[in-house]
Amino acid sequence: MIRLLWLLLLVPILLILGVLYQWVGARYDRRRFLPLGRLVHIGKRRQLFMMEMGDGPGPSVIFESGIGATSQNWARIQESVSEFAHTVSYDRLGLGWSTPAVSERIPSKVVEELRAMLQAAGIAPPYLLVGHSFGGLVVRYFAAEFPEEVAGAVLVDAMRTDEWPPVDESQRRLLDRGVQLLQWGVPIAYSGLARLTTMSFFCRSGRITKLFTRATGGHDVLERLTSELDKMPTAVWPIVAAHWSNPAYFRGMTAHVQGVPGTVTEMLNATPIVGMPVVLLTPGHSKAISDADLRKIGPDAQQLIAEKSGHWLHLDEPELVIEQIRGMLTLSQSGLSCVAMMQESVSAE
Repeated sequence: MIRLLWLLLLVPILLILGVLYQWVGARYDRRRFLPLGRLVHIGKRRQLFMMEMGDGPGPSVIFESGIGATSQNWARIQESVSEFAHTVSYDRLGLGWSTPAVSERIPSKVVEELRAMLQAAGIAPPYLLVGHSFGGLVVRYFAAEFPEEVAGAVLVDAMRTDEWPPVDESQRRLLDRGVQLLQWGVPIAYSGLARLTTMSFFCRSGRITKLFTRATGGHDVLERLTSELDKMPTAVWPIVAAHWSNPAYFRGMTAHVQGVPGTVTEMLNATPIVGMPVVLLTPGHSKAISDADLRKIGPDAQQLIAEKSGHWLHLDEPELVIEQIRGMLTLSQSGLSCVAMMQESVSAE
């Protein structure tokens, strides 16, 4: 009886301590990491976190991340490209340090917010757009709808809407399962357990992380995350840990996963990109995009196979992405026929 009483007292005490731990940690994270960039107001109480680096005579290079990634996913490439160009990375609404999403997470809405951020920040077109996975669809929509603002597009293993025809029941069940798991992450984060787990993971002791993933069956996910994070600069690990510890991250991820059906519907018959160079970087581990599907993206779009890469191509072969960006900037600054010269460049490789 006494042990039961102690247990009944201990549980709420631990819960209160966990909530306090999370609250203090979150305040410390914002104070430590927000100064690395700036919050840009885009109206209706919405703010986007943006990081600028470098300067250059040509178009600004704008990086768009994958569905659950933030500006930190581009850290290594942005730092390198900033040596010869003005660069911008940012966190979409609902992710990172940006405010929560208030609209469906589909390319048209994201492009609307991105353009509002660039205008509010005083970053004038033209832009060279670089997008990974879901971010590749955002880039496609931006370039197709606002070609006068875009100098070129680099699509880094862009999400393939043809693989979702448009969304069948098995895929919908998979998405629903993902949403359920992410929703569980919100109370886990509030309790401080997500922070404790991520800090254990990034400190490399990993004991708490291993216990947690063993209990939840997330061992395979942990292995995938570990392999990708090892390719990122260690300087960004504490920032990623701060994001993953935040309840807002799980809400934002939920909104993005819930937006997949709408994204597929919107992009299945998307307007092709015309009048500018477009390069698709496809991992060697994936099936190459057919010529027919390539023409749907753009009549002059070119495909380059990255033989050594998986889906996170920009982490596997960052130099390949950097060289494509450099080449497009050179073409844009030269005033020559960008499309024709880009075709020659890709064919040579």
